[in-house]
Amino acid sequence: MVYALAGIWGRQVWTQADEGWSAIIPFHNERSCIVATIASLAAQTVRPLLVLVDNGSTDRSAEVAREACERLNLSAIHLHEARPGKVAALQCGLRAVSSRFVATCDADTIYPPSYLELAGRLLGAEGTVAAIGANCAVDAAPFAGRLAGLRLALTGRVLRQQCLNGGASQVFRTRELKACGGFDPAVWNWVLEDHEIMARIETLGRIAYHRSFLCHPAQRPRVADCTGWTLAEQIRYHATRSHQRIAFFHDYLAPRLRQRALPSERLRREPLGLPHG
Repeated sequence: MVYALAGIWGRQVWTQADEGWSAIIPFHNERSCIVATIASLAAQTVRPLLVLVDNGSTDRSAEVAREACERLNLSAIHLHEARPGKVAALQCGLRAVSSRFVATCDADTIYPPSYLELAGRLLGAEGTVAAIGANCAVDAAPFAGRLAGLRLALTGRVLRQQCLNGGASQVFRTRELKACGGFDPAVWNWVLEDHEIMARIETLGRIAYHRSFLCHPAQRPRVADCTGWTLAEQIRYHATRSHQRIAFFHDYLAPRLRQRALPSERLRREPLGLPHG
């Protein structure tokens, strides 16, 4: 296992994983969830190198995450990002990545053992630069998971080159993600960062969906009321042509999110109950 602060040993670590996977996990006060997420990534048939980014936690999340990585014999880089917000944390994590593929993972989401293996097959297809999975409750019946995946895959055939789910289930070719500008608060620091990044990366290739590609996020409320975009704005997004989507986000949607005061730190979730001690 390798641990690093602020990427001090990052280059040494990632030269060993250039052809593999990295998984960026930004977190803020996720002590109650993050161990289960890390355990699910440790159980992958294709093990990633974790890039854990502590975004100002005050609940010992970072310490708990470090202990979990050590117990599970999972290599990880541990970073700290003082700028508040998920976009800043993702930017910090992506700077440490040099693997061929990268997954953005939420600290409250369970990933099936074949998640990264299937993602690698999707991204290995010629012209594919990103893939997005479906969501299903971890305790749902197998049929519910199959239905969620099938529904998203079929919708992806109709609404081509669009983002149909959030960042917890997104994977990328690292080179193309960095080529389109990656995550950067100076470019986009509002909610819906997972949709905006897809508008930029889709200019470089195909976004893939698959009926078996899914994950299991926890059902938790936001720390603050954060509706993101309105129904009218969503409809306009789906009706916007591919070559106009970057303008949709930056010229049309960003001023509205700014007016509604929805920076990326509003994406934080209410903490789950913690055990005593």
